[in-house]
Amino acid sequence: SVPCSAILSSYLLGERLNLLGKLGCLLSLVGSTVMVIHAPEDEEVTTLEEMTSKLKEPGFLAYAAILLALCFLLIFYLAPRYGQSNILVYLTICSVIGAFSVSSVKGLGIAIKGFFSGQPVLQHPLTWILVITLVASITTQINYLNKSLDIFNTSLVFPIYYVLFTTIVITTSIILFKEWITMTVVDIIGTVCGFLTIILGVFLLHAFKDMEVSLGNLPQVLQNEQPAPVTRDDKNILIEVDNSSIAPEDKPKVFMLYT
Repeated sequence: SVPCSAILSSYLLGERLNLLGKLGCLLSLVGSTVMVIHAPEDEEVTTLEEMTSKLKEPGFLAYAAILLALCFLLIFYLAPRYGQSNILVYLTICSVIGAFSVSSVKGLGIAIKGFFSGQPVLQHPLTWILVITLVASITTQINYLNKSLDIFNTSLVFPIYYVLFTTIVITTSIILFKEWITMTVVDIIGTVCGFLTIILGVFLLHAFKDMEVSLGNLPQVLQNEQPAPVTRDDKNILIEVDNSSIAPEDKPKVFMLYT
């Protein structure tokens, strides 16, 4: 999503994507590949009863309560005051809500498998709770994502949203499904390094978006980094010629006028 949104917005919407932005997209793609290679396998959850037991665990309930409190704080307090000027406000709302949408999709996937295998999933209350949660979370995400796209640059919105959303999803997986328990040290280091690579790519895409950097003018940009000679405006500036010693008050001073 990071390279596609940045590249398509540069061609279709006329938004700027310089050399550092393209490098940031490449780093995001590399980091995502490393994360997928070292990602943990899903814990086997086959029935809605197992999903219900996981959702009722105290750790996940506390985590969900914190996310809801943070979401209400962002929506009712921070968004009206800082949403128009800070790109992180709306995108954080979308990312926090994304934790509930991902969990709902996971549970509904189990329900759909159970439905086709003949299980009475429609009579299970968790199925409808997940449907309502999914509809509400997706509606909220679309609402605030569109608000962010109306205000800020598209090539910035999607990479930052990707990083925030991925962070929330990884945290949710750790707490809800405990997918990282069976991971080796190599896989943990690889996943963390891949995620840091994504963050570095997004930083390059965001921090230097206004710079005119390309392969054609790269030597000129590097040369411009050297300190240029100081030029002064000599118009109407009085410069004392003889400043080696202090002249007496009764002695007239000599000035030169540069024009």
